[in-house]
Amino acid sequence: MAKTTKLSDNEFDDFFDCFTTRSYKKGAYIITAGERIDCEYFVLSGCIKTFYVNDNQKMFVLQFAMPSCWASDYSALYSGTRATINIGCITDTELLCLSNKAREDACKKFHQVEHFFRAHMTSEYVASQKRLLSTMNNDVKYRYEELITLFPELYNMVPKRLIAAYLGVSRETLYRLNNS
Repeated sequence: MAKTTKLSDNEFDDFFDCFTTRSYKKGAYIITAGERIDCEYFVLSGCIKTFYVNDNQKMFVLQFAMPSCWASDYSALYSGTRATINIGCITDTELLCLSNKAREDACKKFHQVEHFFRAHMTSEYVASQKRLLSTMNNDVKYRYEELITLFPELYNMVPKRLIAAYLGVSRETLYRLNNS
């Protein structure tokens, strides 16, 4: 937050009071498709995956969120509809939970917080566009190397089947890439 906005110590304490801390074990679900949600999550420790399972039970990983990353089903959060994605823990994880109401109240109270969330969402949107363009224009080998270059810790932290689901390929294809 300090990179995009400045808050006094008292303002930061007031903003921090908007969050609740939650701990989850490896394999636990934070959000399950079909439920109503009212929070977004900031990862303090661990690693989570945001994913979608289609009607054929094929998993598509949308995001790996590690410390200092945010995650939620933003469509459901902002529209008040039921979740269409799941969020699950790859490792034991500690999160800060920020409810929709608490975020809105903090944005009204502190203009800097509103600026932070606008900058954060813009950054996430740009990253999403870059990933989509990479998927459309680059082969799987390039996208895999790009992912591991940007996030080298994923290679040892995340099961290869999840990296394959993130890249949109089978585990066997990923195995061939690793051995070529």
